[in-house]
Amino acid sequence: LISISSLLLGTTITISSNHWMMAWTGLEINTLAILPLISKPHHPRAIEAATKYFLVQAAASTLLLFSSTTNALFTGQWNVTQLTHPTSCLLLTTAISIKLGLVPFHFWFPEVLQGSSLMTSLLLATAMKFPPIALLLMTSPSLNHTLLTTMAIASAALGGWTGLNQTQVRKILAFSSISHLGWMTIIIIYNPKLTLITFYLYCMMTAATLLT
Repeated sequence: LISISSLLLGTTITISSNHWMMAWTGLEINTLAILPLISKPHHPRAIEAATKYFLVQAAASTLLLFSSTTNALFTGQWNVTQLTHPTSCLLLTTAISIKLGLVPFHFWFPEVLQGSSLMTSLLLATAMKFPPIALLLMTSPSLNHTLLTTMAIASAALGGWTGLNQTQVRKILAFSSISHLGWMTIIIIYNPKLTLITFYLYCMMTAATLLT
């Protein structure tokens, strides 16, 4: 109950915040809330998945905080929508890509999903992707478009291609997620609302598969 309510709280804080510190706080609450759910089965693989998830997400959150601090240092702005410094834009694009699991930062995602239970996998593949995508939507005009496009094309190609070589359902869904995220991030540059519709459809499809 505490974990689920913390997940809801973290997501709400991130998607409704205007200040970078609040957005970062929401992401941290989310990360800490999902860890007990991943490691709940008390199996070595589950513990390994939780550790991998924690290390990757902590690194991404630190990078996000660093990018917003750098932006504040040069521009004096802490507003989420006013990220203008080029270095900060580059760092933020990388941080959100690590959080989402875009290529080339995708290695952790299939491993974590494989070590989690089906319900936790569903949470990781849908609910946990919502705060970073919300941040992407809010900051889409100021992101590094060249880097984002490169990673999006690589994700769409590699996600589909690697998914063909899998026999485990959770790994197939993980690579499907990476591929879908590639399409979402390439659309975000041109039409952010379309990305949101794609994300909702992806969530419905993934939920249907994992619940079955």
